[in-house]
Amino acid sequence: MGLLKDIKNLLIGMKITGKHLGRHAITIQYPEEKWTMPERSRGIVVLLSDKETGELNCTACMLCMKACPTGAIRIDAPRDEVTKKRTLKGFVVDNGLCCFCGLCEEACNFCAIKMTPKYEFSTIHKEELVWDMKRLQEVGRDVDYVDTRKKKVAPAAKPAVAVTPAPAPVTDPPAPAPAANPGEEKKEG
Repeated sequence: MGLLKDIKNLLIGMKITGKHLGRHAITIQYPEEKWTMPERSRGIVVLLSDKETGELNCTACMLCMKACPTGAIRIDAPRDEVTKKRTLKGFVVDNGLCCFCGLCEEACNFCAIKMTPKYEFSTIHKEELVWDMKRLQEVGRDVDYVDTRKKKVAPAAKPAVAVTPAPAPVTDPPAPAPAANPGEEKKEG
């Protein structure tokens, strides 16, 4: 009985293969053809730089590190004793630990970190999956993003304005005085 069942399953499999034999293949030939990723796909994590100055947008607030569920992001940002602000010394992302959830991007209020649709970063050694701040910034240079940060505008010097006298206000002619008794009309003789 077991042999008949196996032959039946073999014939079913060959029937399915026969159906698809004459059809056009839909397989993408990977090295030559590359799949375009959907717009909102989440690939590798990168650091974004200011489009005008080239400086990192990161303010070392550590929100992305706290939001990461796997602990793949490590930030070294000691406080300055004089200004009491954090200065970014190191930013490391371990892509071997990253689960590509996008919580770091959602937590960032300064357009400093983004999940890009890039996906070709395979390596032989897992140590090469740990990216430092320079590599993250280098990969993120050509990533388009909408800058939603509020920029501080330097106060411009006010030009001297000549004071001109204001024109005299236009006055309306005085309105007629109301009648003593509004219900009574004046009778003219």
